[in-house]
Amino acid sequence: MQLDVDDFIYSLSAEQIAVYPLDLRDHSKLLVYHKGQIEHELFYSVADYLPVESLLVFNDTKVIPARLHFQKGTGAVIEIFLLNPVLPSSMVLEAMQAENACTWKCTIGNLKRWKEGDSLISRFRGGTIEATLASKADGLVKFKWNTAQNFATVIALIGETPLPPYLKREAEEADRERYQTIYSRCEGAVAAPTAGLHFTPAIFESLRKKKIKTDFVTLHVGAGTFQPIKARNAAAHIMHTEQLAVSRENVENLLRSKYVTAVGTTSLRTIESLYWYGVKLLKDPKASFIINQHDPYQFQGNLPSRKAALTAILGYMDDHRITSISGETSIYILPGYTFKSCEALITNFHQPGSTLILLIAAFIGDDWREVYQQALANKYRFLSYGDSSLLIPGTKKQK
Repeated sequence: MQLDVDDFIYSLSAEQIAVYPLDLRDHSKLLVYHKGQIEHELFYSVADYLPVESLLVFNDTKVIPARLHFQKGTGAVIEIFLLNPVLPSSMVLEAMQAENACTWKCTIGNLKRWKEGDSLISRFRGGTIEATLASKADGLVKFKWNTAQNFATVIALIGETPLPPYLKREAEEADRERYQTIYSRCEGAVAAPTAGLHFTPAIFESLRKKKIKTDFVTLHVGAGTFQPIKARNAAAHIMHTEQLAVSRENVENLLRSKYVTAVGTTSLRTIESLYWYGVKLLKDPKASFIINQHDPYQFQGNLPSRKAALTAILGYMDDHRITSISGETSIYILPGYTFKSCEALITNFHQPGSTLILLIAAFIGDDWREVYQQALANKYRFLSYGDSSLLIPGTKKQK
């Protein structure tokens, strides 16, 4: 497959990047796209555009204060950015509960000033934490601390909110709340599922009144979400891997719902990955929940229905007497991909030439250009703290 990355570039000025969030989450602009039509609203009206008794799927991951700073005796500051846990477990949920010690793969600022095997100390309220460079080549850092608190609690005391690099500012105290959805629950993301930042209790009440159901899956957003496409052929880009978790209730809700709206590209990637896991189980009942970036493009012939794939997952859960499954996905959604699990998408406006623009182009086709042109012309705010869109291919407004 050949996809010229230049075909997914648009001109975004610094002035239209939202460096700070609005005072009121649900007062952001909302661009509503339904095939051939674009309307401009405010986000608090989003329920007016969704069918009664449809299902909204949210990502309840919680952003961790993943940016840590340690100072050497020479005064040099070493910045450690947590990426993925290694020990005592590679699973984020377990690693965050670690006591006394853990090891993470990290990106390290000022690495040339830190020798392998050397340790740095940082003090926090009631204790100290030691960071040792375990492997310079692999970016492995071992952390040890002298309190009874788990790792999640310790980094909450010493870490900073990992704002996206394109905001080009230091994190502030207010970001601890605002760079977090109000429903965040499962600690482990190093970037926010930003489509969810617009939701407020009032929005959830408007959904309830319209009998629109809500459900919550988990995908821990990784730093790779900001990784630019460097290959001229966008299809050659290597996707990052992220951890996800889905409950039996999630699967049952998806089975019962004829109209599903994904809140954010991470929720969409989760439920699409879930479909492909069901396809893999139908071929091999022992298949692991690992979706590689090319998996969706390798299956030949007629594909199973959404119902068949999800039913296979329920069968797997029954056979293993479990109520949830965890896995990994590096699914890469490119133009030409056929979506299996959702009918609409709520999402912010993404960086030029990014994997997320490719996903949007896959979802609404070449109309993505008109959507972005209108957003630019109407002074929408872009990227993580920016405005929102509701993309509904081939569907008219339903009140």
